[in-house]
Amino acid sequence: MTTQCAAIQMASSPNVSSNLIAAERLIEEAVNAGAQLVALPENFALMSYREADKTACKEALGQGPIQNFLAHAAKKYAVWVVGGTIPMAVAGSPDKVRASCLVYDDQGALVARYDKIHLFDVSVPETDEVYRESDAIEAGCQPLVLDTPFGKLGIAVCYDLRFPELFRKMSRLGAQVFVVPSAFTAQTGTAHWELLLRARAVENLCYVIAPNQGGFHMNGRHTFGHSMIIDPWGVVLDCYKTGAGFVMGEINLERLKKVRATFPALTHRRFDCD
Repeated sequence: MTTQCAAIQMASSPNVSSNLIAAERLIEEAVNAGAQLVALPENFALMSYREADKTACKEALGQGPIQNFLAHAAKKYAVWVVGGTIPMAVAGSPDKVRASCLVYDDQGALVARYDKIHLFDVSVPETDEVYRESDAIEAGCQPLVLDTPFGKLGIAVCYDLRFPELFRKMSRLGAQVFVVPSAFTAQTGTAHWELLLRARAVENLCYVIAPNQGGFHMNGRHTFGHSMIIDPWGVVLDCYKTGAGFVMGEINLERLKKVRATFPALTHRRFDCD
């Protein structure tokens, strides 16, 4: 079984409406190119000036313009959508949100939610960039692997990529494809983006779909781009360097099965990584 998938790259702004217009245009283009599954980057609907700005656009589960957009686009274009991240309300914590990745099927139904576990509280080396996601975001605590017509998808978000134990946990839960919506900085992306993505693919013998923010943003950020799709042998199938666009790649579960049978590293594990 093969599936055409797309990783969409954006340079999102603080304006939700304009970001949604840009996202729909790219989804339509990807579907016209044959995509059956599309994945949006982290913060696709809102690249805010401050972390605290996210609380002004937070949505309750099942309500709000960003969720309505994702459901509508999935149904309109008859495509599965991995919805990057959106700020979701936290019960009892008005000053906090969850950075949630919502997955919709091709009928527009919400089928899964993943809340980002690892928060980016970092001073980027050799720059004046300081990030404190925990100022406005409450961390999730549960990994997600979901069944789809295209195989078992494991979802991770951006900074999660640096924690291989999360990916090993998803592997143990049966993941065949990792989807990693991201907004990697230009500095850290140059150093580690491709390296980390290919490592997660190779060590778990999984496909990786990695939509990233890519460009200069109104809030002053510069994100790395280089959205890519990687096969389970670590080969980059497609890469989009900078600006708005998308990459396409084929998920071939039969090939995955053969790779895992020929090189059965996953069956040789001797330590419990839970």
